[in-house]
Amino acid sequence: MVYNFKLADIGEGIVEGEVNKWYVKVGDIVKENQPLVEIITEKVTVELPSPADGTIMKIGPEAGKIAKVGEVIVVIDDGKEDDNVKDGAKEDTKVDKKEVIKEEIKSRKVIATPAVKRLAKEMGIDITKVVATGEDGRITEKDVKVYSKLEVQSNEERIAFRGTRKTIAERLAKSSDRVVQAWIMEEIDMTKVTELKNRLKESSSEDIKLTYMPFFVKAVIRSLKSSPRINASLDEETEDIVIKKDYNIGIATDTEQGLIVPVIKKAQDKNIKEIAKEIEELSIEAKSGKLGLEDTQGGTFTITNIGAIGGISSIPIVNYPEVAILAINKIMKKVVHWEGNIVARDRVYLSLSFDHRVLDGADVARFLNSIRKCLEDPESLMKDEQS
Repeated sequence: MVYNFKLADIGEGIVEGEVNKWYVKVGDIVKENQPLVEIITEKVTVELPSPADGTIMKIGPEAGKIAKVGEVIVVIDDGKEDDNVKDGAKEDTKVDKKEVIKEEIKSRKVIATPAVKRLAKEMGIDITKVVATGEDGRITEKDVKVYSKLEVQSNEERIAFRGTRKTIAERLAKSSDRVVQAWIMEEIDMTKVTELKNRLKESSSEDIKLTYMPFFVKAVIRSLKSSPRINASLDEETEDIVIKKDYNIGIATDTEQGLIVPVIKKAQDKNIKEIAKEIEELSIEAKSGKLGLEDTQGGTFTITNIGAIGGISSIPIVNYPEVAILAINKIMKKVVHWEGNIVARDRVYLSLSFDHRVLDGADVARFLNSIRKCLEDPESLMKDEQS
């Protein structure tokens, strides 16, 4: 029986994915649940497994191409007769294995010397895509260099603009195109948070990496409760502002593949240590490429910590369809006038970008002011956990 394996609808408005790489080729024998292809969606990179044992008869879009939801991306023949299909119809649905393999091999056949093939490999070029100008369809060294658009004396490196990087670009372009972005900044004293964080580290018997981020998450949640329109999205089709009842906080995470935003679900139900543990686990999975699609879905508000790398000021881009995003910049010692004295304190600039269609400046100013009060009195966040 022939399986026409389609790209499934995975929800959240995702209508397509980019084929990042194939693990199989036409003619390969595969087992059920064996990974077939890696697909990059707007949210995450996923591997799609084989639905059955069988032989690969045909594969769909090549690496770097887009596959639409509902599109057949691979055809598998399990070698069994389909009892539910009449003889007359069987011929229409079956694929001639020999013909498909012959056609696939023919389409990939190239004529080139070993030296030219080696050059293409060194330059990272798929030689099957190079247009041949040599005698009898032979690919020459010049053909390879023309295809790569690199001359011998050139000092350029070309990196394919696809995969996660392209997906990020498309999401940012969508946000820029649809969202009327504005931003506001506030300076906050973090000295008491630093002191509390250090005390909790010393008194804890658990092996948890306690950073500043869990305190920001707790302060954001409390502030969102008093500013519910910020924990929302805009449904442009129905023209509704959708207020979210759960506080699902996305944590922007820097990985080798690019920026990924895993989500802490129902963060309002978790204490600081639980949030710290989940942030650490999600970060490890994101950086190792092991996040599931469900780990990046359902976010209602995003926090990005550019300060962990070193920026003292930034303007983040709203993670559409959310309506606001908070950027934490670098926490630094700064000499300030504090309670009648000139002292060095831990200070940070927070930047909040927002969708001006949904929120006004006064809304976000009150929200940031609430965050400031929470962080300058972090013991109050601990009292929330005890109540």
